[in-house]
Amino acid sequence: MKPKLLTPLLLAAGLLGACTDEASAPLAGSGLSHRGRIALEPCAAGGDAALSSVEALCGTLEVPEDRGAPGGRKLPLNIAILPAESERASDPVFFLAGGPGQAATELAPFIGYALRAVRKRRDIVLIDQRGTGKSNPLECLDARGKRLEPPDSAAPGREALIEYARSCAASVQGRADPRFYTTGEAVRDLDAVRDALGAARINLVGSSYGTRVAQQYARHYPQQVRSLVLDGVVPNDLVIGGEFAHTFEDALSLQSQQCDKLPACRKRFGSDFRRQLRALMAKLDRAPVEVEYRDPATGEGRRGTVTVETATGLAFAFSYAPQTAALLPLTLDEARQGRYAPLMALGEMMRRQLDSMITRGMHWSVLCTEDAPRHVEGETEDTVLGPEVARLFFAPCTAWPHGSVENGFTAALETGLPVLLLSGELDPVTPPAYAESMLSGLPNGRHLVLRGQGHGTLALGCMPKLLARFVETADARGLDADCLDSMSYVPPFTSFNGWEP
Repeated sequence: MKPKLLTPLLLAAGLLGACTDEASAPLAGSGLSHRGRIALEPCAAGGDAALSSVEALCGTLEVPEDRGAPGGRKLPLNIAILPAESERASDPVFFLAGGPGQAATELAPFIGYALRAVRKRRDIVLIDQRGTGKSNPLECLDARGKRLEPPDSAAPGREALIEYARSCAASVQGRADPRFYTTGEAVRDLDAVRDALGAARINLVGSSYGTRVAQQYARHYPQQVRSLVLDGVVPNDLVIGGEFAHTFEDALSLQSQQCDKLPACRKRFGSDFRRQLRALMAKLDRAPVEVEYRDPATGEGRRGTVTVETATGLAFAFSYAPQTAALLPLTLDEARQGRYAPLMALGEMMRRQLDSMITRGMHWSVLCTEDAPRHVEGETEDTVLGPEVARLFFAPCTAWPHGSVENGFTAALETGLPVLLLSGELDPVTPPAYAESMLSGLPNGRHLVLRGQGHGTLALGCMPKLLARFVETADARGLDADCLDSMSYVPPFTSFNGWEP
């Protein structure tokens, strides 16, 4: 038995970078300032979805939507700068968000925390990639300007997804041409901002999909790059979404191995989370379950249907971070025993969070141009997710406008620039093998794997200190990374009170 679908609108979150919150900061005082040709004013950066904000300097830079028609539509790129805390070095740090479809400025509290040591001497520049945030977002809106609701189902079929994409494409007509919201165009935008800021060279920190943007920038503008940090590495030839079935399967296997080493975990759940998940999927495939649960946002009582997709969607989302992965076997075991409310509530919580982080139109503009045409269905029949996940992941591309990809786009990055590659050992979407495969072309590169960690490592343990040291010295090989040895595994919860000591 195979899952009919790991909810494609959940999977549309793609390769999200890790996210956390930093303490709220008051809005800065009034007054204008400049960095190069960009006028800036004090602001609080964080985005509508953020629970906090940080002091920043905000401004815009206008760029052509279609560089082949410079007299046409202009896009105001939204920029937030977290200013250096002391004497400012001339080479700022540009953070590149994941997704594709995340807005960098909405991650300002998290980035301010993760790069707090870097920021002592360098500006941190956050740019909402075109099509996200406040940079002409490719949001799906109805005729009244309200959010166009996705298909009313936890598991919409191929035709429903295609029709939704078609309606979304129609809704952006007149305010955007989706063909020009690709990685290649974003790279040219980045260099326009660099030039306008008056920075001869920049340091790039890319997270997840942002590592693709960073690599493409380094390929096109090597003289303007001083150093690269790639966290959760997406090799240039990777088809985003095409390997989820395999990488998730491997992550479950690694998590199972850790459970097998703990007597309490092994006794409660066995030593194969894949078998546990498959058993629940088979049960739900025979008979989905109506359940009463508490709304995760309001606490109000609700009713919903627990399906195969509820289970697989939650398992995939939980696997991104060890803290949530630790809850997975317990949640699945509770459902096996007929207590489905935690599964339903947690699944709904994750679905809402992931959906709120991604601008779907921009997500499709990238994937439908750069990834879908290269996808070749492989052997996934024996995986938990199966082949249908990728099929439905790319289904919207039937109706979404496609851009173009430049020659050499998928070529591996080969550069003598200093490059620090970071991976979480248990990452379900960008496993360490991806970064390892790139090292042969990076003579000044180094790969650090964080034990027991998932997707997104910038803020973990001593990593903020290491990032500052690397940006300061531009020497990956000379880093003393022994402090990462303290990173470890999060034991699976054996009850909702936590794990057994």
